[in-house]
Amino acid sequence: MELLDKLNWRYATKAMNDQKIPQEKIDNIIEAISLAPTSSGLQPFEVYVVTNQEVKDKIKPIAWNQSVVSDCSHLLVFAAWDTYTEDRINKMFDLVNEVRGFKNEGWENYRQMLLKGYPPRDPEINFNHAAKQAYIAFSQAIAAAAFEEVDATPMEGFDANALDEILSLREKGLRSCVLLPLGYRDTENDWLVNLKKVRKSREDLITEVE
Repeated sequence: MELLDKLNWRYATKAMNDQKIPQEKIDNIIEAISLAPTSSGLQPFEVYVVTNQEVKDKIKPIAWNQSVVSDCSHLLVFAAWDTYTEDRINKMFDLVNEVRGFKNEGWENYRQMLLKGYPPRDPEINFNHAAKQAYIAFSQAIAAAAFEEVDATPMEGFDANALDEILSLREKGLRSCVLLPLGYRDTENDWLVNLKKVRKSREDLITEVE
């Protein structure tokens, strides 16, 4: 299966060269992010696509000085909603009605259930829920990058508060949760490039409930 071949090809790239990714490939990865499933279809996150070198250089020191942050072609920053609000929920439900061209009673009842349940909750609970949805899209971006033969480095190793300040995320009601540098592997300087991929055996990973 071609997808599995691509996933076996990919690895967490530790060094990237200065080759730029064609815009068509970036667009495909972004579209894959957009198509990712999310709870109630709310898509409670935004993605910042950073190509500005000065901004990448600012982020590198607060990301454990990992070279891929500044050397990558495109740095994706996944930023989740800081909380759920009535406006944010209504905006997505209204969009569904607009795109589908009709209102559904069950769907509208579901809207009211979310409006009663989500906004009153503790903002930290809401952020953690939104961040989980961002991770679904993040995982899909990794697979899409592999399919495009674009290298990617999943990263949680960064100071989220500092990154939020650099990108002014808190002012927009967002909080950073994960990074994905995209680029092309520097085979001469990446210590991981030729090492075998190591994963649990199927028996240790999967339990069949028949």
